[in-house]
Amino acid sequence: MAGSTPASLTGKGSDPLAPLAPRHYGPWREAWRRFRRHKLAFLGAVLLLLIIGAVVFGPWLWKVPINEIDFAAKLKTPSWSHPLGTDDLGQDLLARMIYGGRISIAVGLAAMAIAIFFGTLVGAVAGYSRGSIDAGLMWLTDLFLSLPQLPLLLLIIYLFRDSLKSIVGPEMGVFILIVVVIGGFRWMPVARLVRAQFLSLREKEFVEAARALGAKPIRVVTRHILPNALGPVIVAGTIDVAAAIIAESTLSFLGLGFPPDIPTWGRLLFDAKDYLDFAPHYALFPGIAIFLTVLSINYLGDGLRDALDPRRVL
Repeated sequence: MAGSTPASLTGKGSDPLAPLAPRHYGPWREAWRRFRRHKLAFLGAVLLLLIIGAVVFGPWLWKVPINEIDFAAKLKTPSWSHPLGTDDLGQDLLARMIYGGRISIAVGLAAMAIAIFFGTLVGAVAGYSRGSIDAGLMWLTDLFLSLPQLPLLLLIIYLFRDSLKSIVGPEMGVFILIVVVIGGFRWMPVARLVRAQFLSLREKEFVEAARALGAKPIRVVTRHILPNALGPVIVAGTIDVAAAIIAESTLSFLGLGFPPDIPTWGRLLFDAKDYLDFAPHYALFPGIAIFLTVLSINYLGDGLRDALDPRRVL
């Protein structure tokens, strides 16, 4: 009939079984959708949030002093009054683990920030500049990678912790020294990763277009290349947090970390090593806390790697 509108334009009479047009997501929404489908990563993220929430809000819920000594309750097993038991001085283990978790996680996050900052800086300069600057920075990176990290960590902390304690106090001095030393030995893998991303991205069409429009190198790097290289950097950051927590626990277990009155998880393990036969709970709970924290961070890193890499199929 003349003047009538085709059914294909009005939607009337269309086949209800016809395939729908594919939905398009933004890059970050698509990454979140892919991350949620990674069950272990999502479980790791939830577990990590629970651990962080416990150490942040725990003191308001469990108001037991961390240094309250009760020799009558020495090395008690878990009970209603002490849910995780007590240590060799009768101090409540739950309160000390909550306090120590704050420090252990703070060390991991701060060391990660240092490693990511210096690694991104070195990798970006090397990857964008190329030539002799690239060769020199990569030589420096390879030099640091070849150094034996644990012996150097022990040596540096042993030499400088006393002098730094006298300047900023015992707790803050040890914290700064451990964070700087651990972060200073974790930036090299990030630098190599960022350099590889920059070498690939600097030849892309959108970067060439920005240069053709007269953009300065600093703007090309910060506005066009670096945002597209953040995915692998975020994944590397999660790995660095886990590595820093393990490094701090190792130093504290060897007696070169925080002093006895600052109960980090590694320090609690160090104090518990002489009581494993008749008070296994003393070492069990700090060990479980370290294990679950590192495991959840590793699962989170795996999920972020898959979510931020569009070439992977979930």
